[in-house]
Amino acid sequence: MATNGKSSVIVELQDLVLTERKDDRFGRVVTTRSLNEDDLVKIAVSRRTDLSATTMKSALEILKQIAIEEISNGASVRFGLGYFSMTVNGVFIGDNARWDSSIHKLNVNVTPVAELREAVQGTTVEVRGLSASGLAINSLIDVTTGEENTRITPGGGVNLTGSRMRIDGEGKGVGIALINQENGESIAIPMNSILINDPSKISFVAPANLPAGDYKLSLTTQFSTSANKLKEARTFIFDYILNVG
Repeated sequence: MATNGKSSVIVELQDLVLTERKDDRFGRVVTTRSLNEDDLVKIAVSRRTDLSATTMKSALEILKQIAIEEISNGASVRFGLGYFSMTVNGVFIGDNARWDSSIHKLNVNVTPVAELREAVQGTTVEVRGLSASGLAINSLIDVTTGEENTRITPGGGVNLTGSRMRIDGEGKGVGIALINQENGESIAIPMNSILINDPSKISFVAPANLPAGDYKLSLTTQFSTSANKLKEARTFIFDYILNVG
């Protein structure tokens, strides 16, 4: 199936607050939209594929379940845009050490296929300059596990670091929300669950009944470094997918 022309992205610059130089910046790709499997199927159908949406979704689901089964049994699998295999975290003491689930953990390693790597390297980049809002989330720490940018533990603490993040204002959507990537449901974090609310650091407690799944974190605020709040709220969606197990 042919693709639609040359690919391109926009990069905005953000303050790099970790160095002594005041003009250091780092680039962040601007996310233009978020797509799920249904969206991809609709695009494929619009390009006049011979397969129906129902057939493609059914085939994709069957292949996905087979891939999960094989990977879970130790296979290395190329599926879609990546190579998948299991890795082990945690140190074993001694030649006859046993598995300890409090120390050891199985993870999935994903390596992009060559076609994806080549497509990304061939993408045209437009650097738009310093972000107008300056709002950015640089990292997320799950306090329960200590993991960075990977997971959220229901009922556990979460620490965000970044710039101009302070939750301020009463505009529509102001606050922190977790967006379920499977069904699009948005779960708001109550303000009384936010323990620290500073421009460069926010700490909150995740809902104890947060359903398992993959989420993106969204932060919306009218915070401004001037005396007056922003007239319109600005939203930042964190780059990483966060797993709730």
